[in-house]
Amino acid sequence: MTPFDPVPGVARSLALPPRGVAAVIILLADGNTVPFIARYRKESTGGLDEVQIGAVETAWKASLALEKRREAIRSAIAEQGKLTLALNDQIRACDDKQALEDLYLPFKRKRKTRASVARERGLESLAERILAQAPGGDPERDAARFLGPDVPDAAAALAGARDIVAEVVSERPELRATARTLTIQHGRLTSKAVKKATDGERTRFEDYYAFAEAVTKVAPHRYLAIRRGETEEVLRVGIAIDADAMAERLQALMHVAPRSPWAGELREAVRDGYVRLLAPSIENEVRSGLDEWAEAEAVGVFGTNLRNLLLSPAYGKRAVVAMDPGFRTGCKCAALGPTGTFLGAVTVFPHTTRDPSAAAAELVAFVRRHKAEAVAVGSGTAGRETFDFARKALADASLNAVSVVTVSEVGASVYSASEIAREEFPDLDLTVRGAISIGRRLQDPLAELVKVDPKSLGVGQYQHDVTEGLLAERLDSVVASCVNHVGVELDTASAPLLTQVSGIGPTLARRIVAYRDEHGPFPSRAKLLQVPGLGPKTFEQAAGFLRIRGAAHPLDASAVHPERYALVERMAKDLGVDVRRLVGDAALVARIDVRRYVGADVGEPTLRDILTELARPGRDPRDTFEAPRFRDDVRTLDDLAPGMELEGIVTNVTSFGAFVDIGVHQDGLVHVSELADRYVKDPLAVVQVGKRLAVRVVSVDRERKRIALSARVKPVH
Repeated sequence: MTPFDPVPGVARSLALPPRGVAAVIILLADGNTVPFIARYRKESTGGLDEVQIGAVETAWKASLALEKRREAIRSAIAEQGKLTLALNDQIRACDDKQALEDLYLPFKRKRKTRASVARERGLESLAERILAQAPGGDPERDAARFLGPDVPDAAAALAGARDIVAEVVSERPELRATARTLTIQHGRLTSKAVKKATDGERTRFEDYYAFAEAVTKVAPHRYLAIRRGETEEVLRVGIAIDADAMAERLQALMHVAPRSPWAGELREAVRDGYVRLLAPSIENEVRSGLDEWAEAEAVGVFGTNLRNLLLSPAYGKRAVVAMDPGFRTGCKCAALGPTGTFLGAVTVFPHTTRDPSAAAAELVAFVRRHKAEAVAVGSGTAGRETFDFARKALADASLNAVSVVTVSEVGASVYSASEIAREEFPDLDLTVRGAISIGRRLQDPLAELVKVDPKSLGVGQYQHDVTEGLLAERLDSVVASCVNHVGVELDTASAPLLTQVSGIGPTLARRIVAYRDEHGPFPSRAKLLQVPGLGPKTFEQAAGFLRIRGAAHPLDASAVHPERYALVERMAKDLGVDVRRLVGDAALVARIDVRRYVGADVGEPTLRDILTELARPGRDPRDTFEAPRFRDDVRTLDDLAPGMELEGIVTNVTSFGAFVDIGVHQDGLVHVSELADRYVKDPLAVVQVGKRLAVRVVSVDRERKRIALSARVKPVH
């Protein structure tokens, strides 16, 4: 038998060059990671990017799973002695999971059914006459030949034979495919309120108490909302379709012969097979398809939002004071050094007295003592009031150069109570840990947010309704992609951050930190090989994404992989300078002719990456930090009025619009129809989490705490 080759199918499904796909699969099978392949193996893949390589990995795994299932089905049918050459060819040619299961369905071992009972009663040959549509014979007379203890009359014999035909009809692959296609094309997803939800009780599912929409038109977020209502037993959900029309279509495919005396029996059996057996099965399959589609959409939106959040601009290596706001319990303040080192804490009480001057003096002294360049204020309860207090306190003390920045604290409480936080700060109170996290989020959002379960960061859409494994796999890949895109400072990175570096993982990350704690900062990338359990393969995968500032070799602070150090040294020698002189000198780099260095194992794509890195070594690819600006006269919902123009920060993007923080403790919603002056199909094409957005207030529902916003330049009247 010809060995299974996944390349043609994967390349065809993704519309990618087979040669590049084959290279990716070989590299993945050899233990290389997606970020490593995308960054350092461009010649092998033909320049496929990280998204394409990730898609190849997913499709490759799916094709392997399909092949495994294909072989299991062939073996199961062969064991029954029913694997014909024609069926074997059909199975081998089948590249669709559902179609493959359709082929296997007639051969599955079943529990007791009406058809199996009829077969036990010897009615199969009568069923075959119905299926054959013989031109002669008399159903009643012929059925009388099958009477027995369990078949009292001809009617019972025909009923049993029809049960067999109905099961045959429900299991024929071509009929199932037709029914499935027609259900998707013409079916309507319906939902109705169950009795307990209509007894005066209001629920968030009221829009779906009497809902119907074409299966092909249902939006993913609506489907997930309906499914949640079903799970909570508020809604009854189904797919409605014209059963009569479907039965007629299937009868035509069964070639009912109008003049045959068996025509009526076949028509009745086909209809019964559809209504009783096929329709429920197809509905489950279509619902399952909707589940997969809606979950994939939700996971995709979540992944994009998470990526934008993780790649938010970093304030950088500057000292900050972070404040975790509170009314009655005061504001916990934590001082952090430029690399996020915790320096001390103090609690101030600006909101429990009419005269906050003592709290202001204490904050100012704390800021001066630690030479902070910014004050980071959490955005939760008392956040806006604390922001105003801090800004006034610093202004009154002539510390105008110290910025006051609002920082989202979503998920900070999750971190502060986590095992990671307890390991980092075993002797600190939860609220102080929370303040530290807020400050570090300002300094480097990526390095801090990787410590928090992504599902707690508030940038998802129905994430709790999505299959856990699917969501975790996607979010893990996004986090790893972001970490490797930015790079990691080896001597300051936490274990959770190192865990996401290509090839490392949790166990090695802890070993690296332990080695660093025992031996001090790493003098070079090569020293990583001294870490227990970190071998050449892991070093190959990880080294290019790790940075060591001030290392003996200047390239250790860059994204140039150690495997290319000799090549760079050759470039420097050809220019008549040493490597240290070349690194960071854009004018010298511009003199390098990449064509001189193209070789069997390195091409222009990699060489151009090297030159870019030499010109600006270790450059942070994230945007420049710019603090959000909220209006001073807008602090609560009561300050809002229709028509008011504001600037906000996008906190979440969904299929139906974007949520925006405008500084009033309650995010507003910009519906997809209000995102732009043109039609917007995908909100993510217009807005991103963490970005500024100019908006206008459309309406304010103070009772339900809902704010409707618009980002349109031209208001709709």
